[in-house]
Amino acid sequence: MREKNDCKGPSPEPEVLLVIPCLDAEKGLAQVLSSLPIQEERLRVVVVDNGSTDGSAQVAREMGVLLVREERRGYGAACLRGIAEREKEPFIAFLDADFSDDPREITKILAPLRKGEAELVLGSRMLLPDSRSALLPQARFGNRLAAFLLRVFFGHPCTDLGPFRALTWSALHRIGMQDQTFGWTVEMQAKAGLLGLRCVEVPVSYKKRIGQSKITGTFWGTLAASYKILWTLLKLRLRPSLPPVTPPGQGSERG
Repeated sequence: MREKNDCKGPSPEPEVLLVIPCLDAEKGLAQVLSSLPIQEERLRVVVVDNGSTDGSAQVAREMGVLLVREERRGYGAACLRGIAEREKEPFIAFLDADFSDDPREITKILAPLRKGEAELVLGSRMLLPDSRSALLPQARFGNRLAAFLLRVFFGHPCTDLGPFRALTWSALHRIGMQDQTFGWTVEMQAKAGLLGLRCVEVPVSYKKRIGQSKITGTFWGTLAASYKILWTLLKLRLRPSLPPVTPPGQGSERG
């Protein structure tokens, strides 16, 4: 289901499709949307409601952004649903709805793409001491382990699996994302390494999220995410699943 609203002061020609997966993040989402430099960065924002039972959907409506729903639960499923709303934007960005990242920093996330210096830009929470300390201990350990495996087995130097990221449409098309749950971020980075994409990290200001983490905030969530991330890495290492190379615009434009 899709709800199109009149954005407040939209840019006539958006350059960036910003996908915000959302599950019961009413308070955080309101602050995220009010902080985004939508006009300055030429953003077209799509909030993907992944089955919220709070007022998240109403917040998106009131802020005048595009609201879509994804009934299949899963972070990756929500991201894939958001990507499906692309029209002609050359850049795709992702940001969580919990206000743990500073939405204003999307400017420095997008800068290397616009300068042609990178095809994938990752916002790292591990590069600044205050951001690193805001992560839960299990998240810091998991990031270090995953980063080590990505570097050794996929040739992808990184420090984090943070959700705040952006990439070119052509890079996303070549990667061919498939994961619908916790393996989304690591699948993107592992395939970027296999493809030899130009990737850079920029430090981002991370703070404790509004509300409890759906992943690292519970024991079972942490266990499930850890298993899925390691399984995704093992699967891609043994049998890479990369799509055939076709022109990125073919079958992807919306009328």
